[in-house]
Amino acid sequence: MTADSALNSSDLVAAVDIGSNSLRLLVAQAVNTPSGTQLRPIDTLRETVRLAAGLTEKKFLDTDAYERGLTAIRRFGERIRGFDPTNVRAVATNTLRVAKNASQFVADAEKALGFPIEVIAGVEEARLIYIGAAHEVQAVQGNRLVVDIGGGSTEFIIGKGYEPKLMESLYIGCVSHSIRFFPNGNIDAHSFKEAELAARREIQVISGAYLKSGWNQVIGSSGTARALAELIANNDFSGQGDSLSMGRVNGVGGLITREGLKALKKHLLKYEHVSQVELIGLKDDRRAVWPGGLAIMLAAFDELGIESMEVTDAALRIGVLYDLLGRSQHQDMRFVTVEQFMQRYAVDREQAARVGNLAVEFLSQLPKPEGEKRSDNIALLQWAASLHEIGLSISHNGYHKHSAYIAGNADMPGFSKNDQARLASLLIGHTGKLGKLANNPAFNDWRMLFCLRLAQALCRGRSDADLPKVKVSEHEATFHISLSKEWTDSHPLTEFSLQKEAAEWERVSRSYKVSLK
Repeated sequence: MTADSALNSSDLVAAVDIGSNSLRLLVAQAVNTPSGTQLRPIDTLRETVRLAAGLTEKKFLDTDAYERGLTAIRRFGERIRGFDPTNVRAVATNTLRVAKNASQFVADAEKALGFPIEVIAGVEEARLIYIGAAHEVQAVQGNRLVVDIGGGSTEFIIGKGYEPKLMESLYIGCVSHSIRFFPNGNIDAHSFKEAELAARREIQVISGAYLKSGWNQVIGSSGTARALAELIANNDFSGQGDSLSMGRVNGVGGLITREGLKALKKHLLKYEHVSQVELIGLKDDRRAVWPGGLAIMLAAFDELGIESMEVTDAALRIGVLYDLLGRSQHQDMRFVTVEQFMQRYAVDREQAARVGNLAVEFLSQLPKPEGEKRSDNIALLQWAASLHEIGLSISHNGYHKHSAYIAGNADMPGFSKNDQARLASLLIGHTGKLGKLANNPAFNDWRMLFCLRLAQALCRGRSDADLPKVKVSEHEATFHISLSKEWTDSHPLTEFSLQKEAAEWERVSRSYKVSLK
């Protein structure tokens, strides 16, 4: 009997973090306790792949990094083979946000892993990092600041309890910064000063709001923070000179201090190349990237006035799992986000519910193809209905374009980049011409769009009164709509709209038949 089989398999959850420096897999058991669900780690895997180092000048992932990534992901796929898909969540971060061939890599990676992969926005990454850190560190009264220096980006989050309040993701990371300022591993004082100043310039943009909010606790999460804390502890860097006791190794450090960072910097600048650096506990997979991480951390301490920082290894992957559990327990952040958008853009809630309920009713009448996640599509369809009129806050003319732009480009906590792209496509297509989507080979949600457009047309009067009984079906790639001729005779505008709708679908070579009985 394996360790996993001794557990209830339905309790096992897994998170895959496709980062810019490392790829990580966490398998955990969800344990219900009187105070809530907790995670007990069962297995962890980590591979240093450095996807960010494989980005070319034109922002393409080069062949070597592409293959390194797929090889690691394929091994992860073997470990979680057979897991319930609802218990697995895989996310990708900054490198795949910027790589121009990210969509092809993700498609290949999903085949290798056996599960969908979400490319998440920077602010969503920040939210998940905070959730992970908040569940693993000691509670504190008031606000806490979490700083996570990744391979391609650095996240800064201020939150209270388990709730993030301020979230920012900056395009500075230990891999990208090391490549930019310490090419080929070369080190000198001028380059290090430039690396610090560049990071400070980025952090200055957010420092005002963060300092105004304040905090009572500072947490450094994930690999870079942990590595720096270990180097400070293992090498006795108290800031009192630079004594390096090569014969003694201290315990793993859980604290980063300003003095310790300055001592690390002083020691680093004794050398001309990263390969020469002698430090107890400096791991080979960190050797090439820790100078960039050190420069960013020093910049964060200086710009935000930090004196000391506690360290936790918990970060994105822990947050991913708690968020996944929240979705299964009907605490999906995406519903909260949609609610906030409806409030912000003063959505007509009755109309949104009217369109959404009718669209879902139509989708339920259509056949469910094998492999379709109908419940996920119903949720997406309802979100589209809830947000289809947010563009009215900008202009009535072409409002659907404004709605789509907001949904596609705004920070939407809980939503992956793919979620937002699908949502934006439904919003741009819910009214008007279909040619814009017919020319998009990535768009596949035609059935949902049919339901949304039909519901919107029938609800034009913005009233629940006198809505018709409508039957919809799909046969041989043709959408069929059946409703009462008596009703259409008394609603000539709606009948005209449906005939125009049929003609619009025909223009994009999709058959659409309206039957009046």
